[in-house]
Amino acid sequence: MKIEKINTIIVGGGQAGLAMSEHLSNHKVEHLIYEKNRIVESWRTSRWDSLVANGPAWHDRFPSLDFDNHTSNYFAHKDTVVSYFEKFAKKIKAPIKCNTNVEEVTQNKNIQKYLIKTSQGMIEANNIVVATGAFQKPVFPSIVPNDIGITQIHSQYYKNPQQLEEGSVLVVGSGSSGSQIAQEIMLSGKKVFLSIGPHNRPPRRYREKDNVWWFGVLGIWQKKTPDPNVQHVTIAVSGYNGGKTIDFRKFAKQGLTLVGLTSKCEKGKLFFNNDLKYNLDNGDKSYLSVLDQADEYIKKNNLNFPEEPDARTIESDPDCVINPILEIDFKKENIKTIIWATGYQYDFSWLKVDTFDQTGKPEHLNGVAKVNGIYFIGLPWLSNRGSSFIWGVWQDAKYLAEQIEKKNDNIIN
Repeated sequence: MKIEKINTIIVGGGQAGLAMSEHLSNHKVEHLIYEKNRIVESWRTSRWDSLVANGPAWHDRFPSLDFDNHTSNYFAHKDTVVSYFEKFAKKIKAPIKCNTNVEEVTQNKNIQKYLIKTSQGMIEANNIVVATGAFQKPVFPSIVPNDIGITQIHSQYYKNPQQLEEGSVLVVGSGSSGSQIAQEIMLSGKKVFLSIGPHNRPPRRYREKDNVWWFGVLGIWQKKTPDPNVQHVTIAVSGYNGGKTIDFRKFAKQGLTLVGLTSKCEKGKLFFNNDLKYNLDNGDKSYLSVLDQADEYIKKNNLNFPEEPDARTIESDPDCVINPILEIDFKKENIKTIIWATGYQYDFSWLKVDTFDQTGKPEHLNGVAKVNGIYFIGLPWLSNRGSSFIWGVWQDAKYLAEQIEKKNDNIIN
């Protein structure tokens, strides 16, 4: 059987794969994208119906294409994001094969090439770019038994409040997904409990600038590694309804019941750590820290930005914080559904190459793997804090395309 040969294969047709394709084309590197479903499939089917981008349109885009018919401060709905990337793929003439699953990649060490087994056949390549992203395998802790009579779903499979059965809902997770989903379900009329863990909650806007702008000028996006002295926690931010700062105390005063970190389940009851106020207070500290840095930047650069003293007002503690709920009886509270907004883990089981550490994480430097010819893109902290965001992916793709071109030139020479 004749095996097709190509210089570079990109695995994944999402934002990372498309950014990579643009830059490889700019460097005239022959390549092909394999996508097991459709372009940006996660935006289509692994998000809830009302989701919008967490950053405004001027920021959450690629430099070579603007969003159509929208102001720069618009937060794009997920369907608009899909249309945007479809248009981008056509613009750059991305060589993409959809509905083609990469089942296995192995290395032929004798000739320094890779053999790719796909659902459509075999292909050989000099380089493999892993662009499958960070959200590969939804995970949640096995705290609540499956036979307890309660529906449990990961946030990936939540679509809207109407899909949920009658009864109360517990949402576990205080990041962007958990906070937005809990609020949406509460506003639909259901009783909702939200389990709050450690989190950061940056201001949506401050002194007429969005938080993504502040993160840029303050150098937060450009940080190369997480601060070793600071716990890495989830970020609660939202662009929904024009974008507002996530404030859990306000949620509680609107009717949401806050509880601490979910710890265990015994005899029809769910137990929570007594850490709700601690987690909220630390979230406030992260919020105020951004304001402090912003004020210092304005003063240092003598900028004429409007004052915003009310931004420093912290809501008083609601009753569920003053008198924390440490356990819930499922039957008494009529809880019928638990939504676990507890994140994802990597799944590189198809990549049979020795470039992972003992925990399964890729070993790389700014996306260039320790194994020659393997590249990663779209992962958190790949080169800096912005690496898993749309604009950050584009910047990393530019660098990786340059590295691939250099490698190709060295082989030719």
